[in-house]
Amino acid sequence: MMPLESSLQTLFGFDQFREGQHQTIEQLLSGHSSLAVFPTGSGKSLCYQFTATQLADLTLVISPLIALMHDQLAFLKTKGIAAACLDSSQNKEESQAVMSGVQNGSIKILMISVERFKNERFRRFIKRIPISMLVVDEAHCISEWGHNFRPDYLKLPHYQQELAIPLVLLLTATATRRVQRDMAQKFAIHPAHIVQTGFYRHNLDIDLLPAQANDKLNKLKNVLNDTQGPSIVYVTQQKTTEDIAQALRADGYSAVAYHAGLDSEIRSRIQADFMSSKTRIIVATIAFGMGIDKADIRLVVHYDLPKSIENYSQEIGRAGRDNLASRCVLLASLEGLHTLENFVYGDTPEPQDIDTLLHTIAEQTVEQEWETQLYGLSNQTNIRSLPVKTLLVQLELLGAITPKYSYYADVRIKWEGDRISFANQIPVEWQNAYQAILTGIQYKKIWGAPDFNKLFNEAGLSRGDVLQVLEFAAEQNVLTLESKGLTEVYQVNSHAFHHQTLANQLQQYVDEKQSAEIERIATMIRFFQLERCLNHNLARYFGDQNAPEACGHCSVCRNNVLVFAKPEISGSRHHDWQENLADYIKEFAHHVKTKSPNTAITAVLITRFLTGLTQPIFTKIKARQLRGFAHCEEQAYQSVLEVVTHILSRN
Repeated sequence: MMPLESSLQTLFGFDQFREGQHQTIEQLLSGHSSLAVFPTGSGKSLCYQFTATQLADLTLVISPLIALMHDQLAFLKTKGIAAACLDSSQNKEESQAVMSGVQNGSIKILMISVERFKNERFRRFIKRIPISMLVVDEAHCISEWGHNFRPDYLKLPHYQQELAIPLVLLLTATATRRVQRDMAQKFAIHPAHIVQTGFYRHNLDIDLLPAQANDKLNKLKNVLNDTQGPSIVYVTQQKTTEDIAQALRADGYSAVAYHAGLDSEIRSRIQADFMSSKTRIIVATIAFGMGIDKADIRLVVHYDLPKSIENYSQEIGRAGRDNLASRCVLLASLEGLHTLENFVYGDTPEPQDIDTLLHTIAEQTVEQEWETQLYGLSNQTNIRSLPVKTLLVQLELLGAITPKYSYYADVRIKWEGDRISFANQIPVEWQNAYQAILTGIQYKKIWGAPDFNKLFNEAGLSRGDVLQVLEFAAEQNVLTLESKGLTEVYQVNSHAFHHQTLANQLQQYVDEKQSAEIERIATMIRFFQLERCLNHNLARYFGDQNAPEACGHCSVCRNNVLVFAKPEISGSRHHDWQENLADYIKEFAHHVKTKSPNTAITAVLITRFLTGLTQPIFTKIKARQLRGFAHCEEQAYQSVLEVVTHILSRN
């Protein structure tokens, strides 16, 4: 093989590797799974893109965002490297073309989201494909102790074994030492194969400016006037993006709001206008940024507090990727602190909800098999869907349940061609199955549904057999196949399913998670108030010991240590939030008893109602329509809980 550098020049047109890239690629090509921790914008993706061109079979990339995939695909296309993705925005023809390309080996890199593994059809397809390397982008999602934890990512080591993928590459910009160890352990990556480059960015100026709510907008305008060039302003809530963008436009600034509530086409257009510098300022929630590879962003402003140090570093890391001086400004006030903490409290299941989950599994298990649909389970247990997923993954890790497979409960077909003459195109070994299926479909007008029980009992065809034939027919465009109602099937391991033990273990786990998340926010607040160089400490937080002791370009080095101003008491909402509370509680309790008599009315449930933290039960009983909903959303959750507990003890 040519030396790596000359291949790099030929394939990508780059003269040399950036720090860490050469070592990572060399390790992979020597057969060593690796973890690469590089700061945002320093070329993590090239590590897998280059390696994929040197490997015999497919490289499978797990990426958390469609926008991220599309950006990387566009780059690979310019380099003539055959890559594709499977995602929810594609129609049948598009995904079919991708699958054919993967099958015949013309596509070298396939990008998917982790949720794609839940698709029966995809799993059957990918099992037949030889895969050289599994790449996990934003790999900190694997670690329960990292930020942006996604329970589905915990299944990736299992998928790697199931698909016998010999090589793994994990990529992240933000992982503390603890998170790095956790990630590496899950994929048996040797500590010597963790490649971490320097975290310190010499061109980023960190500026923490104390600000009060009534003065923030003016301070933002001053900052925007002082720093020319493309800018991102980060806020916590969707409504704030619209309000600030509007206020800036009214003053003649080129500003647009961006958040997850916008239609995907609108989001793409906003992004394209920003990338081409038609728009100067994007006011956004954290939905904006992943996959934004604009080199000349001169300014990143945090209008509200970020969620954590990890999020903060990821967001400021989008500035100055061209290595030119750029500013990172925090308009520092503690106003949004309660909002951040309340999100955490709203996600933590209560003991009786964990109990309900375990009872539900026990009651619905038939011959050691349990089937569930996530939405229904979330409603049944009154646990938000992300925590429910997390608890199920914990039960897997505790050996109580084992995932067997998932399927779509509702499968329907509509014939587009002649089903009788199509029999001639069916492979010989499926002929009998096809004839049986033709008689085993029950029609309602145009659409029909296969009767899986009948087909199994009369023709011995499993669900998988039937779907394989129908998928083949769909690929040949003789029929349209639709499926919905994703159902997960687990084996319940009765020897390990001890209700009380599991309840205690899960409760301990969610309590630890809650404490860790609240502590993560507290750590961030402490970080902003440090009296030592901010750039130095940020680098140390992520395990980089080589950053200069004093950078000379942060507010601390300029002798401006941040002191958070006390949040202003403004408006009646602050003074008298305890007034009428007893009435609101009474009204809420009565409403719950009427609409959902089996629901336990706890101090925690009431506090979530008062602080506006949505729960599945609230949607069901339309709790938002009651007077007290979100009445205390600006208060600290723990303060409201104390008052509620006191009021309940009097009654």
